[in-house]
This record gives sequence, structure tokens and C-alpha cells, in this order.
Amino acid sequence: MKKQLFLYLFIVSALINVFTYMYYSKKDATIEKRFEDKNKRMKDSISQFENVLYDANYFSLENNQNAQEYHSNYDVTKLLPQIKDALLAYNDAPEGNKYIDQPKMGEQKFIINKIKVLNHRWIVADYSNGTLWGDVLIKYFVKEDNSITFETIETFLYPKQQME
Repeated sequence: MKKQLFLYLFIVSALINVFTYMYYSKKDATIEKRFEDKNKRMKDSISQFENVLYDANYFSLENNQNAQEYHSNYDVTKLLPQIKDALLAYNDAPEGNKYIDQPKMGEQKFIINKIKVLNHRWIVADYSNGTLWGDVLIKYFVKEDNSITFETIETFLYPKQQME
């Protein structure tokens, strides 16, 4: 009887060991496969986002070789902040940024919030006074003395939204 009990215990422990070994060996393979699948999906997602970013930055001085050649005398990475700073400096005027072509409405002046340098000549910018928002297309010129001048091409002020 004692022999049979030890035989049964031995068989049960051997089966438990075999099942445990199989479980953990397949678990590692399964987890590794999941990580490979997730990694592949992440790489695909990153690739899609890179394509979207490339398309979004198609009209930008940073990605336009022809526009960069126009400014061949300048380092474009230094020129971009200089252009943005020069345009944003006009926000300090008491009547607001003069290149928005919107008169001051109420207490708040119109100022430029965001700027995108499209190429060697144009800038698109977002402006607001806190309650009204608009967009402006500006032409810029970089002179030989490194000064920058601006000329407003077109502005658009979005109508105020009525709350329901």
C-alpha cells in the first residue's frame, strides 16, 4: 500500500512538473509573440504619423529646398526664430499687432498667437483678442542688413459663435 501511494505521488508530481514546464515554456513564447505583434503595430503607427507629419509640413521653410536656396545667405534654423520674434514684437503695441489689420475691439487688443513660416515669402498666423479669433496671411522680406519687413496680404476674422 505504501509503495502504491508513493508511486501515485510520484506520477502526480511528474505530471504537475510536465504541465508546469509546458505552461511556462509556452507562456514565454506567447508573450514574446504578443510583444512582436505590438512592436510591429507601433512601428506601423509611427510610420503613419511620420507620413502625416511630412504632409503637414509640406508647406514649411524647413522642408522646402527651393525656399531655403532663396535664403542661401542665411542659416534657416537661425532665420526662422528671427522672423517669428520680429513679428511677435509688434504684439507689444498698445493697439495690438499692426499686421493683423483689425482695430482694437473693446478692452483687449488683437495679438498674434501662432506663426507658421510657409516658404521664403509667406507667413500664416493665428490671432485673437481673447473672444474673437482669426487668421492672417503675411508677406515678409529679409533685407541685406538682416532687418525683416512685413506686409499684410489677407486677414480673416471668424464670426463670434453664439452659445446655445
